Amino acid sequence: MDAVVRTCRPPPAAGEEPRDARVARKLLRSVGLREDSYDAGVVHRFVELTHRYAGGVVGEARAYADHAGRASLEADDLHLAIRAKAAISPGPPGREAIFDLIRSRNSAPLPKSTAPAGSIPLPPLQDIMLSQNYLFVRPIDPPPDQVEETEDGGEGSNPKQEHNGR
Repeated sequence: MDAVVRTCRPPPAAGEEPRDARVARKLLRSVGLREDSYDAGVVHRFVELTHRYAGGVVGEARAYADHAGRASLEADDLHLAIRAKAAISPGPPGREAIFDLIRSRNSAPLPKSTAPAGSIPLPPLQDIMLSQNYLFVRPIDPPPDQVEETEDGGEGSNPKQEHNGR
């Protein structure tokens, strides 16, 4: 009786694309996107996210199988892991929900600019970092319990006054 031994496929040749990338391109075409309408990095990112999701599902399923005391995964472990992931992060909103949000956002007109014609309108002074009272870091006053001792004044003297010669 001859057993069939499966080995990993050899790495693709220089001009050949990996199977996962071909599937990603096929999915993008199935939703109506042409190859010239998106960046080539989209396919690699899509494959990376798919691998990360699948790895997370398998890791979660492995934890369920370990909890049940089994050494191997079962289909129920995978189904439970997928449902658990879907419950935690249900995914992005649907296309229609996004378009409704866009329509409602775009229905409100932008405020009229008070800038003279030909100039660049800026936000109000209180919202920009050019106003005189804008601070990156608040000044820190020393805590009142930290008092420096001086040679002639003892504990209660003010170090600023002695430094100024008063």
